[in-house]
Amino acid sequence: MYFTSLVFIAFLALTLLLYYLVPAKAQWPLLLVASGVFYAFAGWQGLVYVSVTVVTTYLAGLRLGTLGQTQKDYLKEHKGALDREQRKSYKATMKKKKTFWLALCLVFNFGVLAATKVLSLKAISTAIGGDGFAFLVPLGISFYTFRAMSYVIDLYRGKFPAEKNIGKLALFTAFFPQVIQGPLSRYDTIGQTLFAPHKFDAAVFGRGAQRIVWGFLKKLVVADRLLVLVRTLTAAPESYNGAYAFAAMILYAAALYCDFTGGIDITIGVGEAMGIEMEENFLSPFRSKNIFEYWRRWHITMGTWFKDYIFYPISVSRPMMKLTTAARKKLGDKAGRRVPIYIATLITWFATGIWHGVGWNFVVWGLLNGVIILLSQECMPLYEKFHARFPKLSENRWYDAFQILRTFLLLSLIRSFDIYASVPMTLRQIGSFFTHPQLGAFFHDAGLLLGFIREGDFTYTELDKLGLDKLGLTPLDFGVVAVGLVLLFVVGALRRKGDPREIVRQKLPAWLVTALWFLAVFVVLIFGLYGIGFDAQQFIYNQF
Repeated sequence: MYFTSLVFIAFLALTLLLYYLVPAKAQWPLLLVASGVFYAFAGWQGLVYVSVTVVTTYLAGLRLGTLGQTQKDYLKEHKGALDREQRKSYKATMKKKKTFWLALCLVFNFGVLAATKVLSLKAISTAIGGDGFAFLVPLGISFYTFRAMSYVIDLYRGKFPAEKNIGKLALFTAFFPQVIQGPLSRYDTIGQTLFAPHKFDAAVFGRGAQRIVWGFLKKLVVADRLLVLVRTLTAAPESYNGAYAFAAMILYAAALYCDFTGGIDITIGVGEAMGIEMEENFLSPFRSKNIFEYWRRWHITMGTWFKDYIFYPISVSRPMMKLTTAARKKLGDKAGRRVPIYIATLITWFATGIWHGVGWNFVVWGLLNGVIILLSQECMPLYEKFHARFPKLSENRWYDAFQILRTFLLLSLIRSFDIYASVPMTLRQIGSFFTHPQLGAFFHDAGLLLGFIREGDFTYTELDKLGLDKLGLTPLDFGVVAVGLVLLFVVGALRRKGDPREIVRQKLPAWLVTALWFLAVFVVLIFGLYGIGFDAQQFIYNQF
């Protein structure tokens, strides 16, 4: 059941209606049932996988909670009878027991996740070879596994007591709006509103509905058109190289942003309509001036997950501390301190790449991000000297624009490993920027297209000159995309001043605001791209 299907719209409408009709204490159980139904539409296998994750996490959590309480009670009872060494020894023994249960839960669930990734890769390769092997990755397995494991790790760290109600843990793990793309909420944050009762509030419900419509507009009207073009350009790399490959790289960046943020808008909007608060997952990432800032703005909850549960534990682990000591003796204090950071950073980005997919293109994508971040850290003293030498640059808008464009192009280049079939092919396409630029043909086609749009000629006349019939889009489609991107830019500019919905509500009369949102609904209905049976294509991050 994709977010963009009519089945989901009907399912969501019924869920929202029942949510506010049932007694307050029955609201979260209703959401649990709804999440189960949502999974059932994807196949009973998905229900089995998520149920196994919930049960194993619940049992491990109970055991960790019991051990923690036992330790607390024992130390309190024997407070005066134990000396320092005895207390230390007892704590070490209990920590080993807790570590065993934590490791058992992590190895099992991450093992299941890894196995499904490998099997899905094998399914693709054998299907290409006509072997008939078939395997479907369980719906949202990466997202619900990461959420569940964050719960058990935080429980191990003593952040909160173990959840005794398996139903509540199941809802946290498999809450249906968050299944497909996140955000990766933490138990101690979303739990405060997920399980709480909520009375119907027309203003709150309306804000959620507005964000849902905005998400559909970004996905169906803009992203899906861009993806048609990107897939056409990347499916025939021998023909579309040079400037066309560069265009595909840029278009994919825009398509991925509209697709991913559109899905997150729908997710957060559904939560808002129910009074459930979720973390923001994006914060104007394309305004970033460097790669550090970008990854603080893009897929925020994923970045903080990898930082909190992989980077920090590795960088402060006992083996890493020993390595730091050895490196400082061999390389000196300053260089030796960097070695653990380098290793932890590369391991974290390797894991990030593997999370996106089991393939060399994703590994290279992850490691490139890590290497560039490390190089940027090494160059930081040079940057500081440069800015000290030219202090006025920090106030120069043109220099800001240069930094933003540089970061965007760099990350778009790295992201190109996501759109071609293999690493060698991606490298050939990047190399073609210089060996086969095709600038003449590209600018000729671009000029014709701009002429069509400027003159309002959205017919199929002279399409053979431009080849739009082969690209899969008409001049009208390009016009719709252009208008959509301008609208996104305007909304992004408003976001810097606050919530665009609030700004519009304060600046315009209520009747006009209502009319604009109804207009947005009609735009989605009229200009949205739909597949067979009026079901639009899935979100890009479904595959992860």
